Amino acid sequence: MKISLNWLKNYINVDLDPVKIGELLTDGGLEVESIETFETVKGGLNGLVVGEILTCEKHPDADRLKITTVNIGEGVPLNIVCGAPNARAGQKVIVATVGTKLYPNGGEPFEIKKSKIRGALSEGMLCAEDEIGLGISHDGIMELPFNTKVGLPASTYFNLQSDFIFEIGLTPNRTDAISHMGVARDLSALLLQRLKIYSSVKLPEYQLLSLTTDVCPIKVIVDSVDLCPRYSGVYLTDVKVGESPKWLKTALESIGLRSINNIVDITNYVMHETGQPLHAFDADKIKGNTIKVTSAKEGTKFTTLDGVERILKSNHLVICNAEEPMCIAGVFGGEQSGVNDKTVNVFLESAHFNAASVRKTARELQLKTDSSFRFERGTDPNHVLFALKRAAYLICSETGAKTTGNIIDHYPFKIEENEVSVSYTSINKYIGKNIDSLTVKNILNSLGIKVKEENNDTLLLSIPTYKTDVTQEADIVEEVLRIYGYNNVEIPAKINASVNYTLRPQPDAVQNRISDFLSYNGFAEMMSLSLTKDQLNKTTETYNQNSAVELLNPVSNEVNMLRQHLLTGTLQAISFNINRKQRNLKFYEFGKVYFKTENGFNEEKHLALSISGEIKNDNWQKLSRKTDFFYLKESVYKLFNSLGVNENNLLLKEIDLPYYSYALGIEYNQKQIGCIGKIKDSILKKLDIDQEVYFADILWDDLMKMAKKAKVVYQEISKFPEVKRDLALLVDKTSKYEDLYKLALQADKKLIKQVNLFDIYEGDKLPAGKKSYALSFTILDEQATLTDKVIEKTMDKVLKILEEKAGAKLRA
Repeated sequence: MKISLNWLKNYINVDLDPVKIGELLTDGGLEVESIETFETVKGGLNGLVVGEILTCEKHPDADRLKITTVNIGEGVPLNIVCGAPNARAGQKVIVATVGTKLYPNGGEPFEIKKSKIRGALSEGMLCAEDEIGLGISHDGIMELPFNTKVGLPASTYFNLQSDFIFEIGLTPNRTDAISHMGVARDLSALLLQRLKIYSSVKLPEYQLLSLTTDVCPIKVIVDSVDLCPRYSGVYLTDVKVGESPKWLKTALESIGLRSINNIVDITNYVMHETGQPLHAFDADKIKGNTIKVTSAKEGTKFTTLDGVERILKSNHLVICNAEEPMCIAGVFGGEQSGVNDKTVNVFLESAHFNAASVRKTARELQLKTDSSFRFERGTDPNHVLFALKRAAYLICSETGAKTTGNIIDHYPFKIEENEVSVSYTSINKYIGKNIDSLTVKNILNSLGIKVKEENNDTLLLSIPTYKTDVTQEADIVEEVLRIYGYNNVEIPAKINASVNYTLRPQPDAVQNRISDFLSYNGFAEMMSLSLTKDQLNKTTETYNQNSAVELLNPVSNEVNMLRQHLLTGTLQAISFNINRKQRNLKFYEFGKVYFKTENGFNEEKHLALSISGEIKNDNWQKLSRKTDFFYLKESVYKLFNSLGVNENNLLLKEIDLPYYSYALGIEYNQKQIGCIGKIKDSILKKLDIDQEVYFADILWDDLMKMAKKAKVVYQEISKFPEVKRDLALLVDKTSKYEDLYKLALQADKKLIKQVNLFDIYEGDKLPAGKKSYALSFTILDEQATLTDKVIEKTMDKVLKILEEKAGAKLRA
């Protein structure tokens, strides 16, 4: 938000350095992000002075040039070569001295240098109005009145005023400071408290010039009082629409607004002055002389001022005439009802609209205007009439317009000031310093907060309606503290703290360990939004309507619910990278997912790992290997090992999930704590992903429990070598790996240390109803070296138990 210092001085008498004002505002909660100088003429006419031509003679070597001597009030006259046809002796002119930078209209800036022109010395330049940015004429040099003082700076002669513009990073809660008058109010309180300078806020002129008691020609009907608690308007005749006066154009240009015409400019000026948006209708285009504030009909087509046709919904509040919409309430005007050069009668509107309604309408229509910016944060309902009178006064003053009929003010249920109780004890406790009661009351009074009752330690306060964010005791404390000064609260010499029990292991420490481990192994951490689109959840088949947490007031249609799975963000990230030629991807993410339950809402933290593309080897002699299920499984197992979890306590179990082509659940102590699998090709295709994606999802709370119980114990490496044997087995299609795993370990618990499934085959060459499992067995005797006889005996036991209890047979 831009605030002009010159504009600010219309309401408060302040004579401080702009930097000091910026410091005060920042300390008071209105953070000044930058202070810029604004000049009505670029360069501010610096280096330009009034001069008098003493002599003017024809250049001996150029027919169109003249050699002049010019007095600029500094002793020795300047020699200046000039090509203007109207240059003559005795003339008062504008002189650009050596070193001056000129900013001509429609040209590039240039610097005046001492030079020789056709052999004649030239120590400056006699200026035309277009050469210094004051106009477009280039017929000759500017001629000033003969009595103009020589040596007078051009900026003084033309009465140029520079300005300082404060860029304020306004927080959403500070609707009271969304205008120049609001900032002036805060500055007044800060001057009084910090510098003991009393400077009250002055209201601008606003009385109507010719208000009559006749009935207003326009009839106003408000259907939706809840969405429009107050609607005011006044009818103006004999309006002369044209160019705005210089003071008005300068004020708007200083804060970055373009001048349109005097009527529109006045409504914008009053909005930035008071914080209350207004709208001017061409009264002759109000069909049926009726204005109706109502909800739009579903599917209504409406063309806004920017020429774009928009489709309205039934929840959009509109301002209609007797036949059709003219304006989207609080957001944007219509193309057909606005003021133009032919307008002679104006109906000026000032209203208070429901903040949530305006916010939702603006976001659904993808419209962000100065008006919606204010309405959606909450305007002051009791400031509506003042702003209307102020704008009408300016229109009448600047255009000669007259008011016809009385002011319409539809305000059936007055919005009263809120009351909040606060105690001095609470104020001192929260601030951490004892502030005397008189200082507290002076601060509150300077902000417009009135003390209704005072009873010993307690104050009953009346909160003005422009302070929409002050609703409870803590808000009052904040108001007192920001004006009193955060820096005025001393840091105590002694700080007391209680010792709290900390969970072990600390979740943050475990998360950092996991992050380090995965990063060292080539994974990149990603962070996706918790907000997502319901259609994305449906596309990835992670959507459950019954448990979906939908937003009542979404930022946009693209983020209208909370995610139910980390897979949604992961696939978006993979698609984004693939579309930018990054195809070899390894991601991990810590994040929460959200569900609606019978008892309310629930959130769970998860750890997700994903891989896609190829695994690149450092060795140039080896070919790259594609990522696969087993690579991701190996990464997950290594992760568990890094936390001290014994992989023999983990069990992989086949599961069926809608978004996986195939998947294995990870069980720990007979509880599923996660899953690993391959994402369905049909899902990947919908997201423009043309390569395989493998995804692992682990429950964070269960991982923490495992890390808590796990102990990293030193174990001496066996002196005796281990042996590996593989079996290719034919099993029924209904057989599960977990059953084979358990049976194999039962065959010889002492020698069989590990069982792994490394291949599954279900081709046409197998008998009907059969599939092939390839299992790898790690055999180790920690007391002796294994012999072939012992190994064969162990494998015979394995094969026998698998044949008897699982129907497995060796594949030929």
